[in-house]
Amino acid sequence: MIKTKRVYEAPEPDDGKRFLVERLWPMGVKKETLQIDAWLKGVAPSHSLRLWYGHDPKKWEEFKRRYFAELDGKPEAWQPILTEARKGNVTLLYSARDTEHNSAVALKIYLENKK
Repeated sequence: MIKTKRVYEAPEPDDGKRFLVERLWPMGVKKETLQIDAWLKGVAPSHSLRLWYGHDPKKWEEFKRRYFAELDGKPEAWQPILTEARKGNVTLLYSARDTEHNSAVALKIYLENKK
């Protein structure tokens, strides 16, 4: 199972492998306190796509389309997540305030279609 969770939420036993899927380190979070198995910067949307999207829910569908196209071009970035998800639970960690329209949610949708 693939789950998403804000980095500010406490880890839970059923999180499984925890992957930070942000290009930038989350503000206000110390590296030694965030319990992650890996920081996968390469799976995050490109800088230009992040700037274009700007967390505008009206752009959500087009953001997903563009982000999925980026992901199609770099399977080496997301394959480790899918490999672990086939073994057990995986949690994608993100810092965005919007819990429904962020790159981790889009990545989850993308990966679930690859299973």
